[in-house]
Amino acid sequence: MTINIKPQPNHKLYIQTLRQMSPEKRLLKAFELSEFSKQLFIYGLRKRFPNLSEDEFRKLLMERLDKCHNRNY
Repeated sequence: MTINIKPQPNHKLYIQTLRQMSPEKRLLKAFELSEFSKQLFIYGLRKRFPNLSEDEFRKLLMERLDKCHNRNY
């Protein structure tokens, strides 16, 4: 079995940038990225199910989030 690894041309720059940040800034960036992913997930779900009522959408969202391993919602 062959595994294809996607090239990451900016990986070294990314690591260097992280190392230059204070621990507090790295933590804030992690929170920011977490919130961004959550909003992106909600946006995508809403695009897939535009006709659901707010209650139906909230139920679907909770069902989908319940399937996640990381339950930080």
